[in-house]
Amino acid sequence: MKKKLTTVEFRGTKEQEKALIAVIDELRDTKGAMMPILQKAQGIYGYLPIEAMKIIAEHTGVSLEEIYGIASFYAQFSLNPKGKHAIAVCLGTACYVKGSKDILDRISLVLGLEAGNTSKDGKYSLEATRCIGACGLAPVMTVGNDVYGKVKKEDVDGILAKYAD
Repeated sequence: MKKKLTTVEFRGTKEQEKALIAVIDELRDTKGAMMPILQKAQGIYGYLPIEAMKIIAEHTGVSLEEIYGIASFYAQFSLNPKGKHAIAVCLGTACYVKGSKDILDRISLVLGLEAGNTSKDGKYSLEATRCIGACGLAPVMTVGNDVYGKVKKEDVDGILAKYAD
């Protein structure tokens, strides 16, 4: 699944930028430094905003395209901030054969949000995940730290209503 950038307003601070530049200065001359720089940048911002990738490019001399290529290739990096309500649907084998794709499709329809993206208002993010280790509860979805097992497509609207604040 190709990662896409969502247009959510960037809310980085000067303190975060200073922390990122300090990381770059510390690691710049280390062989293979880009992965640790990106990991630490994601730790600073909670995801890898394009603005952070531009700072990294400017301070390392590595092209923005190359940095984006690395960030979009590795699953550990998120190009979008997590929503206030981070929703994940397991598409592992046990969940998938019990209908998790239908659950993902229903959530996508209700929220108008494709998997891998965050709503423009920052309220919801939706991820299709692999096994989360709750196969006995298949199909499983999570909203933040709340786990919902044996979910049916008909349950989705009621579950989402709990997070409509």
